[in-house]
Amino acid sequence: MMSDAWAQSLVRELLFRLRDDRLAFQNAVSPQADAIRVALGSLESASWDEHTSSQLDVVIHWAYEEMRASPRADALVLRMLYTDACILRSLGDVLQLGSTQNQVLTMSCVSRLDHAIVIAGAPGERRLDIILDLILEVQQRALGFVASSCDLEHHLDEVRVLSTTASRALASAPHQVPRLDSPPSMLAFVRQYSQRPFVIPRYITDWPALNEHPWSSLDYLQSMAGPGRVVPVEIGDDYRDDDWTQKMLLWDDFLDALDPRKQSTREKRKLYLAQHNLFLQFPKLRNDIIIPDYAYASLPAPKAFSGYVPPANEEQLVLNVWLGPSDMTSPAHTDPFFNLYAQVVGQKTVWLAPPQATPAMYPYPPPSGNASDRTHNPAANTTNPCMSNTSRVDVFAPRGSQDEMPLFWEEAVPHAMSVTLEPGDLLFFPPGWWHAMRSENTSFSVSMWF
Repeated sequence: MMSDAWAQSLVRELLFRLRDDRLAFQNAVSPQADAIRVALGSLESASWDEHTSSQLDVVIHWAYEEMRASPRADALVLRMLYTDACILRSLGDVLQLGSTQNQVLTMSCVSRLDHAIVIAGAPGERRLDIILDLILEVQQRALGFVASSCDLEHHLDEVRVLSTTASRALASAPHQVPRLDSPPSMLAFVRQYSQRPFVIPRYITDWPALNEHPWSSLDYLQSMAGPGRVVPVEIGDDYRDDDWTQKMLLWDDFLDALDPRKQSTREKRKLYLAQHNLFLQFPKLRNDIIIPDYAYASLPAPKAFSGYVPPANEEQLVLNVWLGPSDMTSPAHTDPFFNLYAQVVGQKTVWLAPPQATPAMYPYPPPSGNASDRTHNPAANTTNPCMSNTSRVDVFAPRGSQDEMPLFWEEAVPHAMSVTLEPGDLLFFPPGWWHAMRSENTSFSVSMWF
């Protein structure tokens, strides 16, 4: 079993990487760390068996449940433990597979590795690289997958001519977001434009995502990922609804739900890939975008949002994608960062109001107890929701509903603005601004928080 040179090399690397991690595991979760050590020993001695697999399954489940609990000091250790257990469990599957094409086992293996990226963030030195290499190895071995160029025949939506038409008329937004005739210099951006929203039409039309690697192509989106990949998908029209939920879904099934050729196979409820760093899972997509220089401007805190601090990661930059069907809406809410919002596929209408409108936005009250860990989706309506950054107002509703929430119409609406983004447009707005989104057709967007 261990004659496979590639597997031997990976085991040696894991042994090296886990050397320091095991010290942390021993301090916090020694029984689970023991299972990791046993699994490594099994790989080294070519004695992997069902008992080793079942022990790692226990570790994976335990770490997952602990991460779901209230935040704790050893959260990073738990994420590392979950990641390493997923890697070892999947490597055991690969070695059992050999050259055998077992589709069920293969899909389970790829899904488990995707969970390590999505749920835990794949922390630890080179863990993400190891996972991505392992996924590709599994796809190639068991499914005969070979990444190749595609014919780009099937598209998410009809190709549309870029236009500079005015925003869709909204009763709740009497003003339009200013459109700049040309991109401002970095100095002008910092001194003159960074305190209020603006749009630069066609700014990202040179991105590969709009050209040689079109994200409007279902064939490209499927081929660059390969089979068996899973992503976290929201199910429902609005995360404020009680029946709204999330689930891990096969990437191919999610794309099928957006495919205009497969209307009859779509799920009845809307599926939305929202606020997810898809670039961690699919690095090829990261090469399809070009981060604007504005994202590295190191802007000071806005006057109307003095509590601003940049993202805590090394780049001080958070990338997320938003992919969903027509009429998908995100309710009005605020974010704590500056936002460069790029529209890649389809059209999206954006409603905006300044932080001063907060008293008239009817936000949800803060939670009464301790909120659960919300690192991956801070606005989601989960078991103990924290939606004090979300409004109860439907800003896309007709004016006839003004009697229900009169302060919104009297004090927020006069300052509100909107824009309908076309493919290639870049929208900027500062932290603390209320914003709501509505896709006018199948839409693929990228948000860049800084």
